[in-house]
Amino acid sequence: MSRSIARIVIVASATALVVAGVSACSRGGGTAGSAEPAAPGVTDESVTIGITTPLSGALAGPGSCTLAGLEAYFGAANAAGGIEFGDALTRTVEIKSYDDAYDPAKSVANFQQMQSDVFAAVGGLGTGTNLAIMPNATADEMPQVFVQSGSSEFSRDREANPYTIGWAPTYFSEGEAFGNFLAERDEALTVAILAQNDDFGADFVEGLTAGIEGSEVEIVAEASYEPTDTSVDTQVTELAGSDADVFFDATTLTPLAIGSLLKAQSLGWLPEIFLPSTTSAPGLILEPGGAAAYPQIYTTAFAKSPLDPAYAEDEQVTAFVEELGEYASGNIATIVPQCVWAYGIGATLAAAFERMETPTRAGLMEAIGEVRDVEIPLLLPGIEVDATIDGVPPVTSTQVQVFDGTVYVPARSDD
Repeated sequence: MSRSIARIVIVASATALVVAGVSACSRGGGTAGSAEPAAPGVTDESVTIGITTPLSGALAGPGSCTLAGLEAYFGAANAAGGIEFGDALTRTVEIKSYDDAYDPAKSVANFQQMQSDVFAAVGGLGTGTNLAIMPNATADEMPQVFVQSGSSEFSRDREANPYTIGWAPTYFSEGEAFGNFLAERDEALTVAILAQNDDFGADFVEGLTAGIEGSEVEIVAEASYEPTDTSVDTQVTELAGSDADVFFDATTLTPLAIGSLLKAQSLGWLPEIFLPSTTSAPGLILEPGGAAAYPQIYTTAFAKSPLDPAYAEDEQVTAFVEELGEYASGNIATIVPQCVWAYGIGATLAAAFERMETPTRAGLMEAIGEVRDVEIPLLLPGIEVDATIDGVPPVTSTQVQVFDGTVYVPARSDD
């Protein structure tokens, strides 16, 4: 073979390799418009996200809603043609779900299983379960985004945990909002506290304490419970002995929230009640807990409730309900707040995808840090999303609500 012919063969072979490489990228080894190889779970046509959440056990109701809300949002988005990403490619969003039954060990195993074929873990429910995952997300550089937990830990230090971020207002901000509400009543009130013995409970108590500082409101009794407890009867009996005006009932598990309300009634203790946004749904908590016996039931909210007649004709709410019915794979017995929040999480993730110029996990986290001034469906008027602020989740504020016998409505301290 002559030297000139050999040169032609080498050039032709190299060209074939380049063409093959480009073709492989468009099939999932990268993306056609990107200089970097794509992360697992991304092709030119689709991106696969994962969620590990309690689909069985005590939290199966709200856990199933975390999946259903994502399915509703992205099912509708896919039906409309997909999402245009920051790299100018339009992709559909596929969802893989994993049941962790609110068990941290299962959550970690699920997260590890995701890493080879899922782009990011999104919207999982639970404080303890997601805290167990967080070190893995940091070490493996795998996104764990928009966690459905109000723990401050998920957004407190983004430098130390650059692949994790929360979404909803923190439990501290919920407690503080209620504390401010009590302080603004300008009354001498006494408060008894029941809180989970972990970061969840500590955040609530610290927020309440900050909100009532300098006021006439006094904390007169405190008790805690473990996440593994099956009853809080002993703790509620102890707190009832204080005869406090307000019961700050920061229970996170549905059976315990119901049990605490029933036990207080059986003791003849009928104070005003505060419940976390996570465990305050009328059908799921208030009705079986006999909440009608209490003078007032308060919670906090940052999103519209599809069960509220005031939103019966709201365009965003009606679209959400329709999409939930059409695209959610599970049987949702009742729409609880986690359904709504997951839908908002889907919209926030879509806003990040629209800004993501490189289909990498680091590219996603960079894009999330740029999300602000976007309209997220179902948020209450005045509630905004801003992921550019370090140390806090994208949804930073919340409002105190009072139960009117049918639904929650905005509460006023001068009522």
